[in-house]
Amino acid sequence: MDLEWMAWTPVTAGFFIAIGGMLVGMGIWQYISPTIERKGFLPIKTTRGDRFFIGLLTSAYINIAWVGLTSWSLWFAVPICIVWLIIVLRFG
Repeated sequence: MDLEWMAWTPVTAGFFIAIGGMLVGMGIWQYISPTIERKGFLPIKTTRGDRFFIGLLTSAYINIAWVGLTSWSLWFAVPICIVWLIIVLRFG
């Protein structure tokens, strides 16, 4: 049986390390300061973890749209996704 393995480039590894680091940081933050549900511009009451998940998920959609709709490098979408994640975490 011939198995195909994912090509772990430094960028791919950095991406997953960054996500893991953010999850660990969110867990520590939750332990130190438990979150409460609140309503921001999102149409539902959310906790800090909910907003983090929504921000990551919508950032993935931004990247998919970027690849599908533009011919520009994906690196131009990274700052947009970071700013979007910060907006969702702060005001969502």
